Amino acid sequence: MPTVQDLARLLEAAAPLAYQESYDNAGLQCGDPTAEITGVLIALDCTPAVVAEALRRGCNVVVCHHPVIFRPLKRLTGANEVEQTLIAALKNDVAIYAAHTNLDNVRGGVNDKLAQKLGLTKTRVLAPQSGTLARLITYVPHRPEDQQTDLANRVLRALYAAGAGQIGQYAGCSFQVAGTGTFTPGPDSAPHIGAPQQATALPELRLEVLLPLHRQAAVLRALREAHPYEEVAYELIKLENTHPEVGAGLVGELPAAMEPAAFRALLKARLLVPVVRHTPYEKPIRTVAICGGAGAFLLGAARAAGADAYVTGDVKYHEFFGAEGRLMLCDVGHFESEQFTSEVFSDLLTAGFGRTFAVLIAETPTNPVQYDC
Repeated sequence: MPTVQDLARLLEAAAPLAYQESYDNAGLQCGDPTAEITGVLIALDCTPAVVAEALRRGCNVVVCHHPVIFRPLKRLTGANEVEQTLIAALKNDVAIYAAHTNLDNVRGGVNDKLAQKLGLTKTRVLAPQSGTLARLITYVPHRPEDQQTDLANRVLRALYAAGAGQIGQYAGCSFQVAGTGTFTPGPDSAPHIGAPQQATALPELRLEVLLPLHRQAAVLRALREAHPYEEVAYELIKLENTHPEVGAGLVGELPAAMEPAAFRALLKARLLVPVVRHTPYEKPIRTVAICGGAGAFLLGAARAAGADAYVTGDVKYHEFFGAEGRLMLCDVGHFESEQFTSEVFSDLLTAGFGRTFAVLIAETPTNPVQYDC
């Protein structure tokens, strides 16, 4: 049977922990990583009532979007709901796993699901992250007797398989340049070329590839396994380039332009919301920016992207002024903008584990906000 650790690996392959924001605390919150999974209950938030539902429905894992442990805990006495949730989970051997801003910041995550519900096409990341890429440089022998092309291709194939060489929609990306390498093997070495304690100079190919930083360990392992040299020379340089597929929010296009009132009606129908708080706006809506959760921080990016409307949650009074009449800022609520995250988790777990165990969506209501309309 799959274990909690297997579940963590699957979710982190889709939403690497390296992509979470610095303030976040995604990952395994509590529980035994080696425990076999009997069933998974999915919820936006994990509360004592959600843990009770998990037990009632035969699940020993709760997968949620919002971390239960968000700020450091100094004690565990049941003094508040966070502590009560953890105590209930620990007493009943229920593991809790959270994928939060890392799931916000990847394609196929929270915002892609929201875009799908609204029927947006041609979507792209609204605010791409920087500092998530690195450049790997290595050197491979370039001598005809070593079948240098095969050597270089062997190394590159291994790097690609480990996750390097991907730029947007392009795979197998590399740069190569010929040069001369020099080295003197030590007395106890077993060099692929040359002899111990003899200075050697030979033609080499310099290979360069991009890689996401969260794949660094796997890529370097693949490099060492595929490279012919006993000691592999390489350079790893962290880049400030933005990653086009990683970052906050999305912007896309509606199939056809809509009047603002019709667009707000679409939001209510598709997102199942009774109320949309919004700024005045009279122009047609075609380009739409979105961010699940509290996304007022992306309002400037939405304006810069030329959005006619920006849909998010948790907008404060003074933040509405930031629309500046240039777009319609729509607050549909925090829970409402993220409620379909359960479908993201369900799709990932079902695709990864099939029918090995039950994957259930919680029936316990966790939205702390109610509306009288």
